[in-house]
Amino acid sequence: MTDSTRVGKRERLAGAAARVLHEQGVEKTTLADIARAADVPVGNVYYYFKTKDQLIEAAIDTHGRRLESMIGALEELPTPQERLKALLGGWIDQRDLTARYGCPTGTLASELDKRDDGLDRAIATVMGRLLDWAEGQFRAMGRADARELAVALIAAYQGISLLTNTFRDPGLMAMEGARLERWIDSLA
Repeated sequence: MTDSTRVGKRERLAGAAARVLHEQGVEKTTLADIARAADVPVGNVYYYFKTKDQLIEAAIDTHGRRLESMIGALEELPTPQERLKALLGGWIDQRDLTARYGCPTGTLASELDKRDDGLDRAIATVMGRLLDWAEGQFRAMGRADARELAVALIAAYQGISLLTNTFRDPGLMAMEGARLERWIDSLA
């Protein structure tokens, strides 16, 4: 097996773990579920990850890499206002998925908080990166209350994700997204 094959399978397993943990939750997900989703024989999973917790860590890393990629794309936009609104647009585009399973990072954070293994701190780091980025955008808009505004934005998203999932109503996400866009415009 070549190094690129090993990396490819490891990345497939990590990506599958992020997806399956989102869809099924931490407690219901088995290594076999993840192996099946990654199209990797279950026996091979142990070559890459010795425990389910290691797979959860890999899923958290996947969330972090996806966030960094998203932030990189958003940074290409010319103004902080446009970047924040594009962030909202991405959330709104995922409203059907959110209606079925909730926010991928938020639901994982909520589940991991109930465990006593420290993985909740790892996912908190990912969420903290988004919060810091949003604060930077509000600061670039000249706002002295940038941290408060960033917390309000992320809290609004997490709250509407919960409601969208609870009521299985993607329209709630679209409605709150439109309100948040108007709010961002009013702050500029």
